[in-house]
Amino acid sequence: MRCTAPVRGHIRGGGADCPVHGGRYRSSYSPSSYSPSSYSPSSYSSPTPRASSGGGGSSGGGGAGRSTRPRWSPASSPVTYSSDEVAALDRYRQKVEAVGPRAESYDLFLCHAWDDRRETATELHDLLEARDVSVWFSERDIILGLPFMREIDKGLAKTRIGLVLITPAFLKRIERGGVSEKELSELLARDLLIPVAHGVTYDEIRAISPLLGSRNGLSTDEDSLEDIARKIAELVAL
Repeated sequence: MRCTAPVRGHIRGGGADCPVHGGRYRSSYSPSSYSPSSYSPSSYSSPTPRASSGGGGSSGGGGAGRSTRPRWSPASSPVTYSSDEVAALDRYRQKVEAVGPRAESYDLFLCHAWDDRRETATELHDLLEARDVSVWFSERDIILGLPFMREIDKGLAKTRIGLVLITPAFLKRIERGGVSEKELSELLARDLLIPVAHGVTYDEIRAISPLLGSRNGLSTDEDSLEDIARKIAELVAL
């Protein structure tokens, strides 16, 4: 047992709260028995702070600190990445580097639910375009009167990589089948798809589409749409 006086002092008179000088030891303690020189700040170790756990919503796991810098991210970038995000995105970066810039192509094909086209999907599209990312987006790239599915097919052929905005509306669409499901199938088959979960968890995605939910990506539970756009822009920049 150690006297508490050097660290906490004796809160109650006579050191009654001290494990050494309280109780039956009280009579053996006097103020003169403690010399201030016997204590220095270095002799007391403060509790070690617990490491903060990073968000794991982007990959379905937790505990990864958000301080990792991927090799493609500029040192001046204000966004932070978890180690899970870096591991998930690196495979797409390798594909971007392998394909390289191509004439008459887009950096990204934005796959989304029809219901999201005028709000979240447009917001993400505009944030990406503002960072010099060329995005094939059905709302802007399909001219009225042209065959819808054929234009989507051409858009898929012109893009280096796919980005899927997964929302509650998107999950409903792929359950029922339709255009979103066809776009998704093509991008999954080519292994060129980055998921962005918005308003849904990866557990909810896996319940509808285990194949899609098994792919680690990004989530607005962890980052704002603006920061996600910045991360994607860094990912596809060459």
